[in-house]
Amino acid sequence: MAAEVGLDPKKDLHWIGNPKEKPKDLYIAGKIDAFLAFPPEPQELRARHIGRVIFDTAVDRPWSQYFCCMLAGNPEFVRRHPVATKRAMRAILKATDLCASDPGSAARMLVDGRFTSRFDYALQTLKDVRYDVWREYDTEDAVRFWALRMREAGFIKSTPQKIIAENTDWRLLEELKRELKA
Repeated sequence: MAAEVGLDPKKDLHWIGNPKEKPKDLYIAGKIDAFLAFPPEPQELRARHIGRVIFDTAVDRPWSQYFCCMLAGNPEFVRRHPVATKRAMRAILKATDLCASDPGSAARMLVDGRFTSRFDYALQTLKDVRYDVWREYDTEDAVRFWALRMREAGFIKSTPQKIIAENTDWRLLEELKRELKA
């Protein structure tokens, strides 16, 4: 993302990776200028009127036009256990549909399961993320987009075409799209 706006992530950014230091706390204390935040951190900071969002991959283009998260499986496991793989994918996609169709219930489950303590933050996150588009987005195009961004930033050497040709198999996903029609 930094490379997309003209920054060199290796030269222009100083990455902090000390697990003992929480980026949010360093940011609040003024020890760092920015950090990569995940829910519920943005909601907490917004509620406290601290800082501002530079970009939000859920709403800002071009990132919002592609899947932000992907499911990957070890090829050998997927070949040996296609039924288990498909069951896991089906459960994830059904949960995705629940998040889209009833974010209130999904947020309540997150709180009840103690994954988060704040219902309002969970609900806002579930409403912000486009859970309703997994059938519409082009999965191969998303892999191509992210691979190209990573290649441009120097994180990978392979071309997106090679990555897709050698590392993807969309058959189970396509079967589940047909099976789980809205």
